[in-house]
Amino acid sequence: MSLSPAALAARRVFAAASQSSHEGGARTWKILTFVLACPGVAVCMVNAYMKMIAHPHEQAEFVPYPHLRIRTKKFPWGDGNHTLFHNAHTNPLPDGYESSHH
Repeated sequence: MSLSPAALAARRVFAAASQSSHEGGARTWKILTFVLACPGVAVCMVNAYMKMIAHPHEQAEFVPYPHLRIRTKKFPWGDGNHTLFHNAHTNPLPDGYESSHH
């Protein structure tokens, strides 16, 4: 397997950085973060956005199971019935969704 000249140069840079002082290791991880991690996160975000646009999430039918959404005491914020990270479209209250989009 032969590597391109750019790949060989990158391999030499990373090999030299890993064999030098501790500062070289930090430099290697900094380069890897900006070259691999940041673009990888950006690609994943674009992929999730494109899937969301292509297949919008529909609200699931509410089934009032007695063992779910039990409130033994009120939450200490708001009206006491909404969870801390409540989303009116995806999180139902004990008696159903707040508004109907159907």
